[in-house]
Formats: sequence, C-alpha cells, structure tokens
Amino acid sequence: MQEVPVYLFLGFLDAGKTRFIQETFEDARFDDAHERTLLLVCEEGEEEYDPSRFAVKDFAVETISQEALTLASLTAIVKKHKPERVVIEYNGMMMLDTLFEAMPDGWMIAQVMTFFDSGTFPSYNKNMRQLVFDKVQYADMVVFNRFKGEYSKEEFHKIIRGISRRPGIVYEYPGGKAEYDEIVDPLPFDLNAAIVEIEDRDYAFFYRDLLEEPQKYAGKMVRFKGLVAVDKKLKKGTIVVGRHIMTCCEADISYSGLVCIHASNLPFKTRDWVKLTARIDLQFHPVYGQEGPVLKATAIDYAPPPDEEIATFY
Repeated sequence: MQEVPVYLFLGFLDAGKTRFIQETFEDARFDDAHERTLLLVCEEGEEEYDPSRFAVKDFAVETISQEALTLASLTAIVKKHKPERVVIEYNGMMMLDTLFEAMPDGWMIAQVMTFFDSGTFPSYNKNMRQLVFDKVQYADMVVFNRFKGEYSKEEFHKIIRGISRRPGIVYEYPGGKAEYDEIVDPLPFDLNAAIVEIEDRDYAFFYRDLLEEPQKYAGKMVRFKGLVAVDKKLKKGTIVVGRHIMTCCEADISYSGLVCIHASNLPFKTRDWVKLTARIDLQFHPVYGQEGPVLKATAIDYAPPPDEEIATFY
C-alpha cells in the first residue's frame, strides 16, 4: 500500500489558511519531487485560489462539504486523481475526528499547521473552546496572523501551552514580519528539590510533564494529593492514585492516575482522597501494559479533597 503524506491546514474562517496554501503552491521548492498533489478544500472563504500562479504542475483541486466527507467519497477522489500527496484546507467548525474517520488507507498525517486571526482568537477560545482545543492538540505549528502590539504574547502562549507543548508558535504582524515564540515555560514546582511538592492546582502540569518526559522524573521523590482507584485484580498493596483532569471542557474530563505500591495497612478504597510521598520508578506494570511511572510510597494517609477536585491547566 502506497503511503500518501497529508499536509493539514487548520483554522477558522479568515484565519489565513488560503493565503498560506496559495503561497506554498507558488513556491517552486514545494514541487521539487514533482508529486501529483491533491488540494482538498473543506470550506469556502472570501479568498479564492489562483491556480494560474501555482508552481506545482501536476495538481487537482476538490471542494468537499462536511456532509460529503466520508471514506467512500475520499476513496472515490483517490481513484480519480491518484495523488502522491494531499493538502487539506480544513473547516474550523468541523471536528478533526470527522476527517480521521474518513481518511483512506495509506493516508498519513505528515504536518499540521493551525492558523488563528489574532483579533478573533480570544473570542473563539472563550466561546468555542472545544473547537480551539481540537485544532491545536495535533498541531506542529500555530500561527497567529495579524498580530498587533496591543495583543499579549504571554496570554496567547499560555492558552496554547495549556493545550499542548508540542507546537511552535509564530506571531505574524501586518506587513509580513514574523516572530517566533521564545517564551520559556518553567514548571510550577521545583524538580530539583529533595521532595518535589506538587500543589493541588499543579497536578495536571505534573501528570502531563511526567508522561511526556518520564526519564527526568526517574528516582525523584514527589508529594501530592490524589484520588484512589482500587481494582481486585491488583496485588495487595497496589492502588492507583491520580486526579480527574479537564483538558478542554467538561466533556473531556478523564481520570489520570499512576500506579502506587505501598506498605500501609489502611483499607484504601476507590474515591478515597490521600496524600502520599513516593519515589518514582520507571518499570513495566500490567496496568500500563508497558513501562511507566510507578510510585513507591514511603508515606501515605487519608486527606481531605482539594478545593477544586477537577485539575485543569488554568
């Protein structure tokens, strides 16, 4: 099966996707390999493409609606054009799952770029948070177009980093000047402390950072408050301790826990709140089905729940 790279351009209406794709297709370097290119347009904005200026010679353009975005329709388009690569301008009001479920066999996401109009971004983030989260979570690059001096890089940065630490961030000013985001994200706790104290408000940051870079936590002592989960299949002295984390909105709240091995005789049960001090070891455990962080508790006891039982990145 031939693998077809897919370049995905995300963002809301008038965010600058069409202009960027137009300029990309005008760049002869984009056609170095002379690949048959399919441009799949999932929304119709005010700006239109001018194929007469494309440097890409072997291309096809297809416009498809949300209702028509199905595996059958995309398979038919593939048979018609036999693309060697695909560029998609995706509708910002459509969830990405719609596309992922419709992608034909062999299509592989190669790059994801997300564009926001700086003037409307705060409003979208406030009123359509789930759609913003959806367009950032897989992004390799986030571009804030029409960025002006009165906007706050720190605020925009904070919103993006609350969703993902993966993408690079670019601020593009009127006139074409662009600046890369170089804001450093310090952790909200001291990883060099003898015991790393994880405040209640910081569990979401701790859990995400631990999963993304587990090696730097190996052998560290940590202390935090968590919610117990017990399973009869686990050995005596083994529980799971974690928190419910809301990444985007109430619909995506999920329990995010860590395996904990302890020697306490306390009869912990599911939904008990505890405070523990533990060393983090990286080892295989059946709960994970692979190597993962295992807490070796040196102290554990019941504790009152935190003021906010749902952990967030805000």
